[in-house]
Amino acid sequence: MGALTGGGGPGPFFAVRTGPGEPRAEGFVPLAEVYAGRPSPALTARVAEVGRRLGTPERRVAASLAQQGLAARLWSVALGPAALTDRMPDLSGGRLWWHPGRSAPDELWLPDDAPRVPAGRLREDVLLGHLVPLCESVHAVSGVAPGLLWGNAASALAGTLRVLHSWCLGEGARPGAAARAVALAEELMADPLLRDAGGLRLTGPGAPAYVRRSCCLYYRVPGGGLCGDCALR
Repeated sequence: MGALTGGGGPGPFFAVRTGPGEPRAEGFVPLAEVYAGRPSPALTARVAEVGRRLGTPERRVAASLAQQGLAARLWSVALGPAALTDRMPDLSGGRLWWHPGRSAPDELWLPDDAPRVPAGRLREDVLLGHLVPLCESVHAVSGVAPGLLWGNAASALAGTLRVLHSWCLGEGARPGAAARAVALAEELMADPLLRDAGGLRLTGPGAPAYVRRSCCLYYRVPGGGLCGDCALR
């Protein structure tokens, strides 16, 4: 497993497998292929696996949490390098592969010669290139409301920012990168797709906080509860 340049330090959610050729023989599929299916067999399998792991028979609950988890990974592998180096991996097209049966950091794969692109591509590559079709695909598989799914996407961005920001101000000793991460996240949260999903603010000594206006349904998982940013609190 290879970590993205400058992006693996904050934890496994910021890392991605790399290698030559194509990993289809290992069970990976290009995310572009996943999005093209209506419904997607790989996404359907992932929802079933998440439901099994969490012990929930409710398809919409498993689908919501599967989508939120993948959204967090997509934000992390892009926002981490973008804040730390002002560059990010080119995640466009069919370059990024996904394994529906694996967990972070082993479920995402990029070719080891994947180019780096400016951090300004975050919206185009992640929000529009991945999260729009992902939300559409999850809705097609499960019927989960789009507003809830966009709440998940925004919550995933806020969670990614919190982890990255904390690492930059602590172990990573990169205060400038912490400030860049906040600026990039605030710009993304202002996008029409995310701005009505909740509110991002800085509290205390600059720690990012977020309160969403929808619920990811985790409280319906056996033994689950309310998330820190939940609208039901």
